[in-house]
Amino acid sequence: MKMSLPILPGAMLGVLGGGQLGRMFVHAAQAMGYRVTVLDPDSHAPAGAAADRHLCAAYDDPAALDDLAATCAAVTTEFENVPAAAMQRLAERVRVTPSADAVAIAQDRILEKNFIRDAGLGVVPFAVFGDAADITAEACSGCLPGILKTARLGYDGKGQVRVQTLDEVRAAFDGLKGVPCVLEKRVDLACEVSVVLARTDDGTTRCFPVGENQHKGGILDLTIVPARVSPAIAATAVDMATRLAAALGYVGTLGVEMFVLGDGSVLVNEIAPRPHNSGHYTQDATVCSQFDQQVRAMCGLPLGDPGLMSPVAMLNVMGDMWAAGTPDWAAVMAHDGARLHLYGKREARPGRKMGHVNVLSGDAGRAVAAAESLRRALEGQTG
Repeated sequence: MKMSLPILPGAMLGVLGGGQLGRMFVHAAQAMGYRVTVLDPDSHAPAGAAADRHLCAAYDDPAALDDLAATCAAVTTEFENVPAAAMQRLAERVRVTPSADAVAIAQDRILEKNFIRDAGLGVVPFAVFGDAADITAEACSGCLPGILKTARLGYDGKGQVRVQTLDEVRAAFDGLKGVPCVLEKRVDLACEVSVVLARTDDGTTRCFPVGENQHKGGILDLTIVPARVSPAIAATAVDMATRLAAALGYVGTLGVEMFVLGDGSVLVNEIAPRPHNSGHYTQDATVCSQFDQQVRAMCGLPLGDPGLMSPVAMLNVMGDMWAAGTPDWAAVMAHDGARLHLYGKREARPGRKMGHVNVLSGDAGRAVAAAESLRRALEGQTG
């Protein structure tokens, strides 16, 4: 939809989704002078509690969508599983970034893998299974051992099963209820990295420093910046992310997860059409945060400076850390370089992201050591 840009402070912005990414978007937008409406069906949504207005309704509720379109100057999303039809309905009346088409690609691993490959970027060998009949020895050739992933709705290790043989693929497919899946070959990794970037309508793109990511149980545990990779690998990752954003015609903040192989080659793993968990370090360690850039891009404003001010390690605070009682927040507060961010969630559960800690230091190694020490304190370990 055509509309007057830039959208200036004082305007109402809308966000689909009320989780932690929406909450941090709300905080960034409000700091810049905007008001924010959140659409989320959960009456206790963290972003809804922070927003100027919370529309507590389903994402495809016609009345709520029409309300959002009528009262907001622009709308964005904080997660990729908003119904594409809802975004398309909004786009008929109000500016929506990123586009419904870009989000639809990220919603479906089949579309995503094919899009990345067709854009000329490397991906791991993969096979697509629409039904059980597609699972043949020929189809699986070159993809085993692998990971079978549901095409839709899987995240943070959910909807994924490691498989070694053809029989295991078939059993895993049945266990995943026979929904469309992608089988991805497991590759030997040197490390995993990500690039978070922002892109405007005219194609201006600014990338944050490459982050090195460590996972536990399929969930991001630690992001280290600057990534401990060669300048050539970092430059390749930035170039690939930039090319992918251009191919998508993307507007907004985008996260691109990548694999670095032992030979130095880089493959795209997946994309997130929103701010990314691995980009949370930008709240404290870069001139402009990923959420600031999200606001700027959706409002048609110049992008800010993504430059790194300090090496940093970002540690996820998981619900598991409540196993022995309330975590030791005092230990975090006592560390000069640590910044605690909690998401306002009412219940701590294992595997649930409850917050994060950004640990700034003179070099990445010291930041990592401090983050590891703080993890032990938050888990109640005394040794």
